[in-house]
Amino acid sequence: MSDLVTIDINNGVADVRLNRPDKMNALSPELFRAITEAGESLMIVHSVRAVVLSGNGRCFCAGLDMATMAGLGEERKGGSDATLAKAGAGKIGNRAQRVAYVWKQLPVPVIAALHGVALGAGCQLALAADMRIAAPDARLSIMEIKWGLIPDVAISQTLRVLVPMDVAKDLIFTGRIIEGKEARALGLVTALSDNPLEAALERANMIATKSPDAIRAGMKLLEETWHESDASAGLSLEETLQRKLIGSRNQLEAVKANFDERAPVFDDPS
Repeated sequence: MSDLVTIDINNGVADVRLNRPDKMNALSPELFRAITEAGESLMIVHSVRAVVLSGNGRCFCAGLDMATMAGLGEERKGGSDATLAKAGAGKIGNRAQRVAYVWKQLPVPVIAALHGVALGAGCQLALAADMRIAAPDARLSIMEIKWGLIPDVAISQTLRVLVPMDVAKDLIFTGRIIEGKEARALGLVTALSDNPLEAALERANMIATKSPDAIRAGMKLLEETWHESDASAGLSLEETLQRKLIGSRNQLEAVKANFDERAPVFDDPS
């Protein structure tokens, strides 16, 4: 694992941090790769029950490393060295898209802690989290229009669940920078905190005390049915997932711990 992203796992919570503070965590090709690899590595760690994604230094992520802008055209058009435009074998999305989309594929909640700025691709990375806790003065922008581009870091799969289309068009077509308070009002941010990392870790630790089976089932239910137009399909999945939980070891432990007025001891999912 690259030192451009650090992962520290404690009590079921993976504390993941972008670690390029001297460049404001700007996304170089190497950091793109490191973030994606970090997300993929957590998919197979069954002891992880929640993830906090943040940035070391002055901000969450300042967006694309401007030093890579010279090759951006060839990357997006599919030139001879279009490393970000390439799709990984058997994976959804190209490498630029997967830096964000990989976090949507995790079976556990991901909470982004935002301070300083989250701009361009950095903002799109934050939008891929299940929840975002931001400092009131954090600044966010989907700013690709500034460079004559559309946002293409999995925005089609993230922004649509957060805001109405008119708000999405406003943010994408103006590229304007908004602060945490407005982001909260628009629905881009889940909560505000003067210490977003501390608040995100607190929320993640709360989730980690719940049955991991129920959390994963809840994630599956919401991700697969939120845009399902067929009510019977959603209701069927609801029933199927619940049947698997009822009477399971972790479900019975949750009940027993509540009656015993003690902290539950759950098994990790297999």
